[in-house]
This record gives sequence, structure tokens and C-alpha cells, in this order.
Amino acid sequence: MSKPVNISVLNLVYVREGYDSKDAFTRMRLLAEALDDSSYKRYWISEHHNMKSIASSATRQLIQYTLQHTKRIRVGSGGVMLPNHTPYIVAEEFGTMYELFGDRLDIGLGRAPGTDQVTANAIRRGNHQGIFDFEEEIRELQFFLSDKESQVIANPGLNTNIPLYVLGSSTDSAYIAARLGLPYAFAAHFAPAMMEEAFEIYERNFTPSEQLKEPYKMACLNVVVQDTQEEAEYVVTSHYQNVYGMITHHRGPMKQPVTNMDEIWSMQHKEIILNQFPVQILGDKEQALKDLEAFQNKFDVDEIIASTAIYDTDAFIKSYQLFEDVVIEYNKKQ
Repeated sequence: MSKPVNISVLNLVYVREGYDSKDAFTRMRLLAEALDDSSYKRYWISEHHNMKSIASSATRQLIQYTLQHTKRIRVGSGGVMLPNHTPYIVAEEFGTMYELFGDRLDIGLGRAPGTDQVTANAIRRGNHQGIFDFEEEIRELQFFLSDKESQVIANPGLNTNIPLYVLGSSTDSAYIAARLGLPYAFAAHFAPAMMEEAFEIYERNFTPSEQLKEPYKMACLNVVVQDTQEEAEYVVTSHYQNVYGMITHHRGPMKQPVTNMDEIWSMQHKEIILNQFPVQILGDKEQALKDLEAFQNKFDVDEIIASTAIYDTDAFIKSYQLFEDVVIEYNKKQ
């Protein structure tokens, strides 16, 4: 029997076709407000750059905006892409939010730039001289957030001990999370292929730390739950169109759902895209529960982070609320 599972949110802050970034920020806030009194544990916001479909480029400002409009739910980065930022500045900025809003912050950390190489160069301007050590930069951030003082201190930041999380989609990140004794969040919402191997590596090599005594596995999944199976399969076509646009190099804002994806994608593209989502949770509550049970029987994670791409705002929020119902029902059986 699997254990009860926690649930959280990853919001990429999608921009809808016909709307602007301000609308994306409003939807982000509305979802956070709707889930603040729910059983969702945390609300993470991604970092992406140079993408017309995603407005989460200034992640820390969006975290602060979300903290201002919530009272309970933890808010954090999913994640801070460390190649783009110095650990010292991350410590100061999150330390400042800690002093303003208290102990509701998480710092999820990624090793990719969250964009293409040309944009990454524009962000970094050669800061790393071609050298970037993800593990070492996490250790540096831990130091600035600890009670240890040196010639350089982060103020605010010092002695806040804001919890850190390692994000990844490969086995390399699993080794790092294990060595550092940090929670490990696998990005199965876009790259699930190595998840099983990565979790095995993480658990086998885990070293307890001050933050965490036992491994803590988190999986980010694409989750779409609606009142009926037909509604779920309809609204998810916006996400399919997003992915189709990415692989055909026609990126743009999130499109409205369609009744027939076969009029848009070829059979080859259909196979490629659907194969990217072998572990998604999709359907009405009954089907979503089956999907959740199958996933947990195989992976038995401690926490599922739901990533949902739906055009209609009401359906977007409803999906998270219905998924909460599904998880509550699942946990009753454990």
C-alpha cells in the first residue's frame, strides 16, 4: 500500500491568445486565492525567458505578489534557475521576502537557464565564463541563508534557513539532491523518461541533512480534471497545441481548445506529443483517481506538483479544486 500524498501547484503563468501578461498575472493571483484555504501545500512559480506563451520571467516579483494575496499557502520558485542569478542575490531577495511575509517561502532550484542559449547569454553576459557548478552554488546559497557569518553576509537572508529544493529532469540532479540531503522534485510534466531511475538514485544515495532526515520525492505532473471525461479531453487540447507549437517552432500564446486535434497535428506529431505524457492525470474524477493510483503504485512519491494548462479561467481553477477532491479520496484509502 502506498502512503498518503501531498499536493502542490506549479504555475507557469501562461499567456492566453487574445490577452496580455497582466491577464496571466491576474489568473495566477485568482488561483492562489482560490487554493489558499485548501489542502494544497505550496504554490510554486516557474522561471522562463523569451517565450510568448509564458509570463514568469521575473519570478521573485510574482512570488511577492502571490504572498501579498495569500495568508496560508507556501509560495516559492519552481524554480530559480541558478545559472541566471548569483546565490548571494537570491539569498538577499528571498531573505527580504522572508522578513516581509514570514516563514512561507520555498526556494526550488534548477540548473538550466530556462530559455535558449542566445537569451541565456543576454541574461548572464558571461558571468560564469563558461563554468557553472550547480551543486557548489546551492552550497553557497545554503551558507548565505544559514546563521554562519563571514566577511560577506546576506542581510536580509542571514539565519532565515529558507528551505531549498532541487529540481531536475535527469539523474545528475538526483545525485546532487541526494548528496545535499534536500527534497528532490522531478520535472515529469515535460521530461518523464528518467524519473524512475532518478528516484532510485536519489533514495539509494540520500544523505541526511539539517533540513531533511529522510528522502522526500516530489513529481511535477500535467494534471487536468473536469466534471466529465469529455470536458477534460477538450480543455487539454490547449496544452497539446502549446507543445505542438514548440516542436514545430511556432511558439505563441496559449490557444483556445479545439474539438479535433487531428485537424492540427499530423499522426507523427500526435504520437510524439502523447508519448511525452505517459504519466499525466487526465479526465473526470473517477479516471483521475485511477491515474493517481497507477502513478503512486509505481513511484510512491511524497508530493505531486500539479501543472495545469487550461485556457478558460474557471475551468483552470476548477481543475485544481477537483484534483484536490481526488487526492482527498485517494488518501482516505491509504
